[in-house]
Amino acid sequence: MGIRMPRIIQARQILKRSLSNGTHTTETDLPKGYFAVYVGEQEKKRFVIPVSLLSQHSFQDLLRETEEEFGYDHPMGGLTIRCCEQNFYDLASGLGAF
Repeated sequence: MGIRMPRIIQARQILKRSLSNGTHTTETDLPKGYFAVYVGEQEKKRFVIPVSLLSQHSFQDLLRETEEEFGYDHPMGGLTIRCCEQNFYDLASGLGAF
């Protein structure tokens, strides 16, 4: 079993581009090894999740779908994922984020 570095690098680039557009989230309000995402279809809820999720195929798919549909304009200051909170929570929980 090998690590697919190009997929991990691509996911990190997506995250870096999306976080560079915002100003509300700073490194000081996040624990080392974590990043903030805002999830919801109408009202957004902030989740702080481990960077290790970037290596998970299903999370990379979610990031790619978000990029294709909404681009990198994230006014909340962190990565904004427009999906049902419960669906995101189920995915992240299944990947060991919570």
